[in-house]
Amino acid sequence: MNYFSYFLLVIVLFAGLSNAKFNEKNSVIFKNSLAPKNVLKIHCTSKDDDLGYHYLRGVEIYEFRFHDSVLKTKYDCELWQGRGPTYKFYAKFRAYEGGGLIRRYGKKNIWEAREDGIYFTHGKETPKLEYKWSPILS
Repeated sequence: MNYFSYFLLVIVLFAGLSNAKFNEKNSVIFKNSLAPKNVLKIHCTSKDDDLGYHYLRGVEIYEFRFHDSVLKTKYDCELWQGRGPTYKFYAKFRAYEGGGLIRRYGKKNIWEAREDGIYFTHGKETPKLEYKWSPILS
């Protein structure tokens, strides 16, 4: 490559970077699409954070936002479905994983709780079933 080609490459890279949404936080979103009287109970944790318990009734949404760490960023979540305080179904899964050498900005992980399971999308495609509910045996 000659110097002019390098110059053009640098200009293109800077133009692309200037359009990027640096510093936009990533988000994990939970949507309750269960039957009207069912409650969705959510508990998410990472290595450093415990986000507490959240209860969604009706068509409600819970969202938390964060920046990726230079180390791995992982959020594990537990979900319960039922007519609180009696929960009949349970699911546990990794709701987000990122960070490290490649940091993400503005990534959305959208989880939708339905009667038959937990659906996932990044928001651009139709949600797909990722996890089935496990019955809670009393």
